Amino acid sequence: MGAMTTRSCPCGLTGPYEKCCGRYHAGAAAPSAEALMRSRYSAFVRQDAGYLLRTWHPRTRPARLDLDPAMRWTGLEILGTTDGSAFHTTGTVTFRASYRGGSLHERSRFERVDGAWVYVDGDFLA
Repeated sequence: MGAMTTRSCPCGLTGPYEKCCGRYHAGAAAPSAEALMRSRYSAFVRQDAGYLLRTWHPRTRPARLDLDPAMRWTGLEILGTTDGSAFHTTGTVTFRASYRGGSLHERSRFERVDGAWVYVDGDFLA
C-alpha cells in the first residue's frame, strides 16, 4: 500500500486526502454541513481528536475525546441532507458510517458559529 498522500480521501469522495478533507484538517473552513460531516468522519479514521474537538459546538463539546485506536472505520454513506449550505445557519446530515463489525446510523445537527460550521449533536437511528 502507498502512503496516505496517494490514497483517496477516507470520506469516500474521489481525490486525494490533501485536496479533500485534509485541507479542512489543516485549517480551511468547511463550506457546508455535509463537507464538515465528511471531514469529521475522516478525522475519526485518522484518529484526529484535536480536529473533532475544534469542530464541535462549544455548547455540546466534551472536555476530552478518547478515540479507540483499535476502531477500524470502513466507509461513509451520506443518506440525506437538510439545509446546511452557504445560505443556511443550521443543517442536518443523515449518514451511515461503517466499521469493522457494524455500522453507526445517525442524523447529525450542525450550526454556524462565527461563520464556521460545527457539529452540535446527533440522534442515533435504527
